[in-house]
Amino acid sequence: MKNGLYIVSTPIGNMEDITFRAVETLKSVDMIACEDTRVSKKLLSKLSIDKPLFPYHDHNEVQKSDYIIDLITNQNKSIALISDAGCPLISDPGYKLVAKAKENNVDVTSIPGASAVITAMQVSGLPSNKFFFAGFIPNKEKARFDEISKYKNLDATIIFYESARRIKKSIEAISQIYPNRELCIARELTKLYEETINGTASEIIEKLENRELKGEIVLLISPPSENENKLSEDDLISLIKNKLEVMKLKSAVKEIVETHGLNKNEVYDLALKIKNEEI
Repeated sequence: MKNGLYIVSTPIGNMEDITFRAVETLKSVDMIACEDTRVSKKLLSKLSIDKPLFPYHDHNEVQKSDYIIDLITNQNKSIALISDAGCPLISDPGYKLVAKAKENNVDVTSIPGASAVITAMQVSGLPSNKFFFAGFIPNKEKARFDEISKYKNLDATIIFYESARRIKKSIEAISQIYPNRELCIARELTKLYEETINGTASEIIEKLENRELKGEIVLLISPPSENENKLSEDDLISLIKNKLEVMKLKSAVKEIVETHGLNKNEVYDLALKIKNEEI
């Protein structure tokens, strides 16, 4: 196989989702960089592939990136990069390696395959014309709330990864931020116990009341409705007055515009009239 870097997607659960091209690539490369050699050995054993493996993960990414580039450029090796499951680089290390490969004129080839993000989007029943993948939800309460809140005005389905043990906390946070939006929990995708749970945050909290979920979870939040963040004129005037009591005009306008998706010039003009006591 031609020397270079091959980004190879592996199954997210069901072994039959491995592609013919992925198998042929893993059989043909000289070496395989993987997230966890123990996990990858099980996969390769089932595929009857015996290749040298070495770990590539968050803690050795910088060092191993140099090593891989040296193998390719100076030793004419072909190297495959795989993660424990799914597409490498998607909430997994790898982009630094690809960037370094580009800097050194190394050929980079993607071998596409299973992706939890795309699979969940397809089975969620939520709008799929535009979606935004936001990665893992932070562990700590304030960081979790802030991360989920920051996409409030994004006109797209929002997709997160979350662990089974923290999913209820995240749904509770969503109930405060997006109480009326439809959510979907997609778990154990492509596996025997694959399941999707749809509903508003309060409905899902009720459905999960006596359950402890297991497995990998993808959490999806529907886009805002047309009138979700709109304020009546009286409510807007009241909001501006309250903000002007504790912050400067420009800061108040900026916060209101970002929170409610309003026209900046219109809010500024209204705030100026309120400040000058014309309203």
